[in-house]
Amino acid sequence: MKDKPNVLLVEDSAPLAALYQEYLSDEPINLDIAGTGKEAMEKIEICPPELMILDLMLPDMNGEEILTWIQKQGFPTSTIVATGHGSVDIAVSVMRGGAEDFLEKPIDANRLKTTVRNLLERARLRRIVDEFQESFGRDKYHGFIGSSLPMQTVYKIIDAAAPSTATVFITGESGTGKEVAAEAIHKQGNRADKPFVPLNCGAIPHDLMESEIFGHIKGAFTGAVNDRKGAASMADGGTLFLDEIGEMDMELQTKLLRFVQTGSFQKVGSSKTEKVDVRFICATNRDPLQAVADGIFREDLYYRLHVVPIHLPPLRDRGDDIIAIATHFLHTYAKEENKSFSAFSQEVNVIFRKYNWPGNVRQLQNVIRNIMVLHNDQTVALDHLPPPINTFLHKDEIIQLERSATLETSNSSESNFSLNEDTTIRPLALVERETIEQAINLCDGNVPKAAALLEVSPSTIYRKKQTWEA
Repeated sequence: MKDKPNVLLVEDSAPLAALYQEYLSDEPINLDIAGTGKEAMEKIEICPPELMILDLMLPDMNGEEILTWIQKQGFPTSTIVATGHGSVDIAVSVMRGGAEDFLEKPIDANRLKTTVRNLLERARLRRIVDEFQESFGRDKYHGFIGSSLPMQTVYKIIDAAAPSTATVFITGESGTGKEVAAEAIHKQGNRADKPFVPLNCGAIPHDLMESEIFGHIKGAFTGAVNDRKGAASMADGGTLFLDEIGEMDMELQTKLLRFVQTGSFQKVGSSKTEKVDVRFICATNRDPLQAVADGIFREDLYYRLHVVPIHLPPLRDRGDDIIAIATHFLHTYAKEENKSFSAFSQEVNVIFRKYNWPGNVRQLQNVIRNIMVLHNDQTVALDHLPPPINTFLHKDEIIQLERSATLETSNSSESNFSLNEDTTIRPLALVERETIEQAINLCDGNVPKAAALLEVSPSTIYRKKQTWEA
């Protein structure tokens, strides 16, 4: 990875080139100089710079020709046009053709440095966006299934938060996978080999909750016939996940706040203070700020826990993830129940995509399980669906939506590459490189065209080529 961005100065006047080089001497860049258009094009072809400062009047060609060539080839290079007073109109015209800024000669040092910094920052941000979009290929992640944009955002946050010890606050409707997210954070982090202890605060009676979290000593209350460890002790060194934390009563919230702040607690019935090393993750299906406003969740506890927020999207907002998840459950339960189901009919696909799924992934899971238990066929059909899903759409609506889906599939399939039948498993990086190089060859060296067919940005291909050729 390069520490400094590359900048190419295209200027045929040696004194001016030396002057601009002096202006930029303190900037964190690698500055290269070309005196002719041909030399500039050769340098760009070998290693496209992030930024080019282009004089329009060159001895062998007009700067506009270079800019047009760059645009046609799709090089990830931003351009600053340098022009004399008499050619400002031309510079404006060239900007419409792809240049991002222009400087009038004689060039002011501060203006040059400011423009270079701004355009390099813009290029950096574009590169980050490209890399982010490039990572959208993840369709599975630590128990999650789905490649939709909302889930890619969740994966990114988990990637960033997992190595930290910061408390994570997960929100989302029931059934969206909050415990799956908590386990993903644990597995992705530095405590993966330590205990992950989940505790559902909504499933435990209030009078037993304190004992479940902190444990108790013998005789602390009726029925406490032995000392008992709580979740806090069991999670020592690992992660404590408090699900549905909004159901915890206010008195216990006060003790939990002290525990989160100090890592210390007392078992029920004990005066001895114990200390543990625990990473906290909590979750709720409520709006936590509304719970604070309603007086049922301590504000200081909220702000103590709400360090890294993660919101899990409802299933209805996850697009084609619905079918991917349903297919996973279909194959899993068909194998468990020894059934023949292997696919969904087009009608069912349409209904699954359009249904609101108020119970989210958990509801979808139960629907597929219901079908597996009660029916047996090759394909899940409309009459296999349980209510209310089977009456959700009118037959005419299903037919209309089927036609739309078929048309979209037909149009998209025309641009797909055919797959070979080679079943040998090879390193992904090698397959990626071969695919990109094959696309470039098929497009006669036209990188932008290859990028369009591969559905990535040209800058992604140029960046990878630079890595391979380094």
